[in-house]
Amino acid sequence: MKLFFVWLSLFSIIFANTIDEDSTADYNSMSNNQLQKVLYLNYEKIPKRVLKGEIFAVSIKVLSTIPNFTDVTYKLSNLNGLKLLTEFPVRDNDNKYYYETFYYLATSSHASLPDIEATLLNYNEDIFKTTILEGVALNTVALNPKNNFSNILANTFNLLDYKTTSYDQTHNIVVFTAEATNCDIASLKLKNIYKQGIESVVESYIDSRITYYVIISKDIKTFSFSYFNLKKNRFINIDFPIIVNDDSVTTQSDLKPKNQSHELLKMQIAATLAIIFLIFSFWRKKYIYLIFTLLLIAYVAYIAVPSEEICIKQGSKIQLLPMQNGTIFKTTPSVYYLQKEGQTKKYTKVKLKNQKIGWIKNEDICSH
Repeated sequence: MKLFFVWLSLFSIIFANTIDEDSTADYNSMSNNQLQKVLYLNYEKIPKRVLKGEIFAVSIKVLSTIPNFTDVTYKLSNLNGLKLLTEFPVRDNDNKYYYETFYYLATSSHASLPDIEATLLNYNEDIFKTTILEGVALNTVALNPKNNFSNILANTFNLLDYKTTSYDQTHNIVVFTAEATNCDIASLKLKNIYKQGIESVVESYIDSRITYYVIISKDIKTFSFSYFNLKKNRFINIDFPIIVNDDSVTTQSDLKPKNQSHELLKMQIAATLAIIFLIFSFWRKKYIYLIFTLLLIAYVAYIAVPSEEICIKQGSKIQLLPMQNGTIFKTTPSVYYLQKEGQTKKYTKVKLKNQKIGWIKNEDICSH
């Protein structure tokens, strides 16, 4: 009998909990429908046309029937072909309306705005009915650019600085810095390039900045690429001449390796002249020829001195450029001994066994 009453009590508890859960769900459903609607939303500004790769703004107009509130929160869903760039909208208001502006990046040629669910929060923590503004399809168009298109769409794109240095016997490296407005600048990419990449980037849907490198053939005399200007609605070319710079190693983009064939030719010419002046010194018996001979011999000895060999720690990162967050193209698996080609305040230029030039931090030298 006791066992019967125990089972009966357990059944009653389970049955009661089930009824309570169903009742609570029904109550929540009913209360959600019966909550007071206090927000009214509609689109204020939608672009007539959006290009794939373009950053654009969409503004909604919000009217609240409650004058004093803490905030309005938004939940976006069904995002299609777009990337949201602002976690929180940019808010502006007049005496009656609030204007909320969201920034998007079009990632597809088929895109539509998301559904926006708005909820009002007030100081008393009251619960109000959420308001949903349904998304609409956008008129999205994909560009049909030429081969030199850089994948950049912007209101403005300005080249600030550039520099060209020799990379190896067949390639030059060009490093340039540019700034842009209303641009996804990290999407920069050029076609038919031997090697390229981002050295540093500051991303923003308003103002952005990038330092970029490209390794190109020495046969190229003028470097050219294009971007699409959103204000002028046309492609604009960026052109600059390739002038190889032989500045000292104190500049960040000096990547010029020593050309051993040129060095050998210089030694041969200097040695030949030294022999000629030595013959003239005995023939004419004038000390001036002997002085020239000694100077040339000293020059040959200077060139013939091998580059200093330095020890590189295991796990050291060899960078393409001597700058913070530079592109790393090799990590030493063990202790390395490499030729030192030059030095800056923080970096040392080294020549690898495959004759490529790289940069390491001074702190990665064994003796450091």
